[in-house]
Order: sequence, then structure tokens, then C-alpha cells
Amino acid sequence: MTTPIEKVSFTVPTRDEVSDNNKSIFDHMQKAFGMVPNLYATFAYNDTALADYLALQNRKSTLTAKEREIINLVVSQVNDCKYCVPAHTAISKMHGFTDDEILQIRRAQISFNEKYAALATFVKETAVNKGRPSENALENFFEAGYNKASLVDVMMVIGDKIMSNYLHNITQIPVDWPAVPNI
Repeated sequence: MTTPIEKVSFTVPTRDEVSDNNKSIFDHMQKAFGMVPNLYATFAYNDTALADYLALQNRKSTLTAKEREIINLVVSQVNDCKYCVPAHTAISKMHGFTDDEILQIRRAQISFNEKYAALATFVKETAVNKGRPSENALENFFEAGYNKASLVDVMMVIGDKIMSNYLHNITQIPVDWPAVPNI
């Protein structure tokens, strides 16, 4: 006779529950932002994952902060991440995007900037088709002014977002960002 498997549940690790290395990162985030976002704290279940993830996010890139936010929003929307869409909506507003522009970005139907439109379409097709965008999306991406180095940087940000989206989609830790409209 087998016993039923208990449902696995996740809570957000507190500072007292994480490694010394992660405590230091928590302290830095608390000082810099006034909080440790729940998803970052969830990476701290592992002794090194939070630092590794932050290194990936903070790497030098050919992309602007706005371009990275476009990628973050598009991939998070494709992956239906209830944490990352609100988080990157708030961050996108800090970078100057309006509410209407953010909705266009999430849909990957941008009318306010041709270069951003090519990026969003390329990213959405790449995410939906598991790394296989259409030839047209790829050509438009390069014609918009991106190059091979940009392509690699886009893939790095897509990979970053897939990790965080999947971590939240599995753990379902509480969202600590303002709610956003569903689309």
C-alpha cells in the first residue's frame, strides 16, 4: 500500500532561514530597495542561486534598460507569470513606459516605436516557438538595427526570464507587486 504524496508548498525564505552569503545579499537589497522581493528570496533556497541569478541580471549588455524590460514583459506574458508581469510593469514605469505602452509591449503589438516592435515580435516568436522565430521576425530584428551581439544578449535575457517565470509558476509564492490588468 502506498501513501499519498503530500502537496509541496513553498513559503518565502526569511533572512534567518538562508545562508550567510544570502543574508548579505538580503541586507544589501533591504538597504537599497527597502525590501527583498519575494521571488529573489525564493532563489535563496539554494546557497548560490541568488548570487548567480543577480550576476546574470547585472551583466553588461548591448541592450538598453528599456529593451531588457520589453523582453522581460513579453516573455513573462508568454509564460503567464503572475509575479514577473506585475514586477516588470512597475520597473517599466520607472524606465518611462506609459500604461498603454506597457500593454502594447505585453501583447508584443507595439505601435509607438518600430525598433521596439521588431524586438517584441522577435522575442514573442522565440519564446512561443521554443527558440525558433520565423525568418521574417529574425530579418526584421536585424533590419531594426540589432546585430549578432544583440541577438546573444536577447537570448540571455529570455533565459533569465524563463528561470524566474518558471520558479514562480512552480512555487506560487505571494506576489509583492501592484496588480496589473489581465490581457
